[in-house]
Amino acid sequence: MTFSTLSNDIFWKSTNDYHITDNVDAPMNNPYELKTIEYYLYLKNWIDAVQWHFEDIIRDPNIDPVEALTLKRRIDKSNQDRTDLVELIDSYFLDQYKDVLPKNHATINTESPAWAIDRLSILALKIYHMEREVERTDVTPAHHEQCEKKLAILLEQKKDLSTAIDQLLADIKDGNKYMKVYKQMKMYNDPALNPVLYAKK
Repeated sequence: MTFSTLSNDIFWKSTNDYHITDNVDAPMNNPYELKTIEYYLYLKNWIDAVQWHFEDIIRDPNIDPVEALTLKRRIDKSNQDRTDLVELIDSYFLDQYKDVLPKNHATINTESPAWAIDRLSILALKIYHMEREVERTDVTPAHHEQCEKKLAILLEQKKDLSTAIDQLLADIKDGNKYMKVYKQMKMYNDPALNPVLYAKK
């Protein structure tokens, strides 16, 4: 099984599991063994699913401002959790290929494997929700046709991204590419680097 196939299967399971309750406060029941790559992939998509719905909720024009601020804080934490988890998944790949000696002509990729897998997780959510739009019976034929076209594009994008991820991993394994991971170093979450926060001291 390719890594993209493993990821897509787990992302689809997580996405469907989340929508059993469709509740941002529902507990996650991760079926995979703790600290395995499968566990982290499931957790990654669950975080993405919850954040997807946070973003829906906060766009309600009638949301209470106090509730909106609380939700914004939760979105900020979710973003940080997502980033931390992507970096953890990249650590898995760094360990997997630590003994590979890059060839003289080896090149670096524009993004690390885990950030590409991050996009694959988001695609699972896009596909799930676009499928729900296609299934709606309370919309115009034009809306239905438009959503069908978008779904076809998303499915093609999933296929292309999956192929690209597997090729990248094969290139790293064969020494034709090498990994170099930069931590995100987000400044707005750091009291020592956000001027609004350190000015309060």
